[in-house]
Amino acid sequence: MPPWIIYCDGSAVPNPGRMGLGAVLVAPDGTRHALSMATDARGCNNEAEARALMAALRDAQARGATALQIYSDSSLLVAQLGVVDVPPVLRLAALYDEAGALLATFTHTSLHWIPRHRNGEADTLARAALGLLPKTLAKLKKKGRR
Repeated sequence: MPPWIIYCDGSAVPNPGRMGLGAVLVAPDGTRHALSMATDARGCNNEAEARALMAALRDAQARGATALQIYSDSSLLVAQLGVVDVPPVLRLAALYDEAGALLATFTHTSLHWIPRHRNGEADTLARAALGLLPKTLAKLKKKGRR
């Protein structure tokens, strides 16, 4: 069975502050599912990234996915959960342990870092959860104020 593909991103505004989670799940048949939600908790951008991944994993699990190909623009998230052994970030260790336990429930997972500009849809969904414009529109709006 081909893997589901997940693009995930988290935002914290301000950082630390309110957290927005975004993800795009693509089923093997090409069907796309968007996830955009705000949390009640406050946290930093790294916490938002991990929570976005966990929300996407739970959604994929509920949809019956067993194999996943995951993309994130958070190098810290990928390093902490990837195959390379890196020292844990102690403040976030419990959160990464929880994410790792969720990853382990799937038969196959691969986690990859991608540049931020290739993760725009998930970023837009995370920002939308907080009532924010996509970054490109926000930049254009700021330029127009000058």
